[in-house]
Amino acid sequence: MKLHFHWLAWILFLLDNGVSGVDSVGVSVSVNEGDSVTLNTGVQTNQQEEIKWYFSNTRIAQISGDLSYNCTDVQCNEGTERFRDRLKLDHQTGSLTITNTRNTDSGDYELKIIISSSSSEKIFNVTVIGVSAAEREEVNKNQGEDVILGVGEIRKPNDAVTLYFNEILITEITGDQSKICTDDQCDERFRDRLKLDHLTGSLTITNTRNTDSGEYKLLINSKSSSFNINRVKRFNVSVTGSGLSSGAVAGIVVLLLVAVVTAGVIYYRRRNMQKIPKTATNNRDPAAAELNAIEATE
Repeated sequence: MKLHFHWLAWILFLLDNGVSGVDSVGVSVSVNEGDSVTLNTGVQTNQQEEIKWYFSNTRIAQISGDLSYNCTDVQCNEGTERFRDRLKLDHQTGSLTITNTRNTDSGDYELKIIISSSSSEKIFNVTVIGVSAAEREEVNKNQGEDVILGVGEIRKPNDAVTLYFNEILITEITGDQSKICTDDQCDERFRDRLKLDHLTGSLTITNTRNTDSGEYKLLINSKSSSFNINRVKRFNVSVTGSGLSSGAVAGIVVLLLVAVVTAGVIYYRRRNMQKIPKTATNNRDPAAAELNAIEATE
């Protein structure tokens, strides 16, 4: 009786710790088309286990603990090119990353971890949805106007937000405040013209210029114990106009008003000068003044 109880306790321990059996519940994750998703094994390889990944019952990736045999996609099965150049395998954990996801990547991904004679399995249900219009946003602004590039949601504390302009890093937010950079810390092009919302990760570009036109790529990395998601939002920004900011335009208007008022004053004075009678100027000559006085008495 004690022997049976011992074996029952051991089996329950294995099942509870995931050494044997299948995770029937699995993990569900949804990503937008074009995003990247990492499916985490939750283990560190110790050169004793073998990790295999399957999609629709087809092996798509494999890694052995001693790195003697690794493969992804077509390397695992000749002629299988569904994920060509889009799979990355972490050699330390065996986690699988699918880049540039497509609708056809939706489905169940099965993870098998084999340790000697025991094995554990886990199912990841991945759903890839189409990219909404908001994910490919067109922004048209006049020079001097502000441009807001938004995430569209509240940033989670562990989310990392990175923004690129024509593939050049211009700002970055991580959970570690010491790793936040903006303006001249990342790129001097936008010196003193970037405002970062640390709550949402949204970025505002002030006093825009023609040279600010281009593609902005916003990457949002969300992490959990089972998976990581790299969301991508792209903004096509076009800045047009005369090159004058609203402040500069206001200054020019003030100068024009001053010029008009000054011209009016000058014109008014000249006109009054023309109306002054000659007798007023002749009063400066004593003889002429006396003559005028005599003519006035007559």
